[in-house]
Amino acid sequence: MRIVSVHDVPRDAQLIDVREVDEFAQVHASGSVNIPMSVFPEHLHELDSSKDIYVICKAGVRSAQVVSYLAEQGVSAINVDGGMMAWLAAQLPTE
Repeated sequence: MRIVSVHDVPRDAQLIDVREVDEFAQVHASGSVNIPMSVFPEHLHELDSSKDIYVICKAGVRSAQVVSYLAEQGVSAINVDGGMMAWLAAQLPTE
């Protein structure tokens, strides 16, 4: 599994936040798209497989599970280490 630091996520990345809708609504990385882990399989077709797929959650556990799921589907993805907790600690852009 590929893992990157929050500092290594490109500004224009395809960043998928797999937290639940209420968590995402509180705060999320600028430009990220919310596809909750609980409904992720139904939204697999929304991913652009021609671009790197970065997956983020609160701390990195759910995103790691989604990255593993994507690998089982033949889709390469990258886990964002530390999730939104690390993103916020690094004071990266949020909405």
